[in-house]
Amino acid sequence: MKGIVLAGGLGTRLYPITKITNKHLMPVYNKPMVFYPIRTLVDAGVREILIVTGGSNAGDFLRILRNGEEFGMKQLSYRYQEGEGGIAAALSLAEDFAAGDPICVILGDNIYENSLRRSADAFARQKKGARIHLKQVENAQRFGVPVMQDGRILRIDAEV
Repeated sequence: MKGIVLAGGLGTRLYPITKITNKHLMPVYNKPMVFYPIRTLVDAGVREILIVTGGSNAGDFLRILRNGEEFGMKQLSYRYQEGEGGIAAALSLAEDFAAGDPICVILGDNIYENSLRRSADAFARQKKGARIHLKQVENAQRFGVPVMQDGRILRIDAEV
């Protein structure tokens, strides 16, 4: 399985600090935020990871992550996302990297409390389909609430 970390976006809610750096490079405790999703993927057994980023600070990812060896990765790749296109556009940049293999996508500002190892192993055994991780939070409408039926997500309801 390959991993994709989506670390683009403008981080406008964090202005003015994100005018000078990508929000995923900002520190959370003692390390850049993007280290957490990378570590989550590596701990789940993923050794090939693609970072999709954009903006004027994209080169900073290469300076801080280098080739990924300190995380125990086999391969760390980068793709640059021109402009604003959202998650779908970012994922379209990962098509060649995925090369038909199963992928695990994580947002560059996601910090997981628990390991993804069991979920990744179960996904690897699946013949088809996908898996999605959901988290119960206060004020869920701010983020989007999946409407489910028979174990399937029908739509996402969110505040506009």
